[in-house]
Amino acid sequence: MQIIKDKQIIEDTWRYIEDDAELKTGDLCVSLARWKKDKHQLLQHTGKVGVRIAPTDSVAELADDLKDIQLIELHFSSFGDGRAFSQAWLLRNRYHYSGEIRASGQCMPDQVYYLSRVGVNAFNFSKDEDLPVALSALNDFTVNYQKSTN
Repeated sequence: MQIIKDKQIIEDTWRYIEDDAELKTGDLCVSLARWKKDKHQLLQHTGKVGVRIAPTDSVAELADDLKDIQLIELHFSSFGDGRAFSQAWLLRNRYHYSGEIRASGQCMPDQVYYLSRVGVNAFNFSKDEDLPVALSALNDFTVNYQKSTN
């Protein structure tokens, strides 16, 4: 599967592991609940570790662990739920997270420019045909009226 990362289409090396599934090898992403439950085991994992944040999760719960997490996946449960915008801004500005912040789930190509302004640098769409449209949308505007993360 392909994603957009840092304004390029690349192959995705990450795999989301459900809370009740066995941990596999490779780059793994788990829920915040699983991270809190299995943190010590995940820190011993040989691949990279990421955490999926739901709209109802608080990024403050990860503040002390961000140095150990290579991916924060902000999961849109619906395209109209904008809490991921605030979560991304908090991660970049309040907690100074410098790793990958990825939007996934029900995000739309029309949102990528605005998500990039608050710190999201990777996008995972369910349909491959959305990738070129979203990549193009990252360059929709050349002038910004307000200061932001980027």
